[in-house]
Amino acid sequence: MVEFNNFLIMLDGYLSGSWWFPALLIGTGIFFTLYLGFPQFRFFKKGWQIVSGKYDESSSEGETTPFQALTTAMSGAVGTGNIGGVALAIWTGGPAAIFWMWITAIFGMTTKFVEVTLAHKYRTKLSDGSTSGGPMYYIEEGLNMKWVAIIFAALMMITAIGSGNMPQINNIANVMESAFTIPKLVTGLVLGALLWLIIIGGIKRIAAVASKVIPIMGIIYFGGALFVLIENYQNIIPSFNAIFSQVFTGSAAVGGFLGASFAMSLKYGVARGLYSNEAGQGSSPIAHASSKTKNSMDQGIVSILEPFIDTIVVCSVTALVILASGVWTQKFDNSFDKTSMTILSGSYNDSNEADVRELSQYVQKLPSSIEPYSGSVSIDNGVIENNIITVLHKRSVGEDIKVYKSNELYTGELAISDGVIMTSGIQLYGKSLIDSAELTAKAFSQGILGKYGEYLVAIALLLFAFSTAIAWCYYGDRSTAYIFGEKGVFWYRNIYVLCFILAAVIDTEVVWNIAYVVVALVSIPNLIALVVLRKEMKQLTDEYR
Repeated sequence: MVEFNNFLIMLDGYLSGSWWFPALLIGTGIFFTLYLGFPQFRFFKKGWQIVSGKYDESSSEGETTPFQALTTAMSGAVGTGNIGGVALAIWTGGPAAIFWMWITAIFGMTTKFVEVTLAHKYRTKLSDGSTSGGPMYYIEEGLNMKWVAIIFAALMMITAIGSGNMPQINNIANVMESAFTIPKLVTGLVLGALLWLIIIGGIKRIAAVASKVIPIMGIIYFGGALFVLIENYQNIIPSFNAIFSQVFTGSAAVGGFLGASFAMSLKYGVARGLYSNEAGQGSSPIAHASSKTKNSMDQGIVSILEPFIDTIVVCSVTALVILASGVWTQKFDNSFDKTSMTILSGSYNDSNEADVRELSQYVQKLPSSIEPYSGSVSIDNGVIENNIITVLHKRSVGEDIKVYKSNELYTGELAISDGVIMTSGIQLYGKSLIDSAELTAKAFSQGILGKYGEYLVAIALLLFAFSTAIAWCYYGDRSTAYIFGEKGVFWYRNIYVLCFILAAVIDTEVVWNIAYVVVALVSIPNLIALVVLRKEMKQLTDEYR
């Protein structure tokens, strides 16, 4: 698993981790913002009017109302990315990552407007009577490049599992185990069965569930966040200062957090922005294509609201709770994941300024004198006997470490090669930084809410992330129907549910790295197609009244 994770990290370095992908993603949004005359601002008010039913078009072709299409698309977006993804962005890129998340959302509003409009225009009706649309259709018909459309659809089938499915259940399982001590596999099996019962009903059942779950959970989640922010009101302004003050310099080391470079802040801010609102990814246009809207522009205008609600509002609230509570720099008791752990040669302390400088260089992958340890160390009743090594976990120095084997305190020699523990059956427990949904849960549990804050996040994540997995199955099965026909959908849904169950017990970092890679891969052909179809989009916008 460690080798596979390292491969994913290497691959991601050439995709979302490189300079060109953020440039392509944000650049596409900037281009269309200028080219179409700032539609995210011009049409913002009308988007709310359409959703509220002012322009009722229920008699039009389609399977969902504009509101149901929006909530279905949002159920695919509002999930782990908003609760766990924001925490992950702060953990890896520091507070400055939130700024780049906002930038991605602002220009992503225009990108979303373009791809949804085109998807709705080129939608089609399948032989079973269902409506199907998405980038594969405007790539095929608008560009006359079916082979590219097939590649996109195939990538979307994979992305639905690797991004919309696996991170959701993985984070749910982690939080349910932490908050309620429910075994991860049990969570996976129960929710997997429920998932299957819902997705066999198609878009109408999915839309019905999403239109009820998303608004209710949004209110509950915001209510809990408000309690935390009121209690930590004095830290709100400093939190904004932390976001803006280090945008172009990277985030400085503070507490257990060892710092992040500008490149890391940019990379993870953009990656989290894309993951949370999906602008440019080509996924949510598949949901919007089912809307009962006569004019495709109207549904495109509705979609402008998506990145705003999802990233500008929900993600910002999560970020402020994490920053204002201060938990992002604190260490907590946890089990050390092997893929997130490195054994360093030498003794380092994050309260020592010189050590912090070296450690910061190392975790940011900058030139450093620090090297991974190779050799053996003695363990006596779970305690490391000497100070020749430092355990780095979750990009922080591990403390109060206990070594276990087969659930018992270990005594003996620990073999280590290039920073990796080679002795089988070993598990380390101790204090370190935490990330993803666990970090958000800790933020909500601070102060007046106490343990109930953690329960609130657990329930919110359960419903948000589960609804995301539901919506993404629809994206995958529409892509399957495009390549293999309606008969292939049944088999895809079963594979989807199986992967959902398995992901409940897979290492969190591996799951997130899979998501990074597949999201970047599926976005590239879609973004290029949008730029090529720019003149058609310009004409539609100019003719709209």
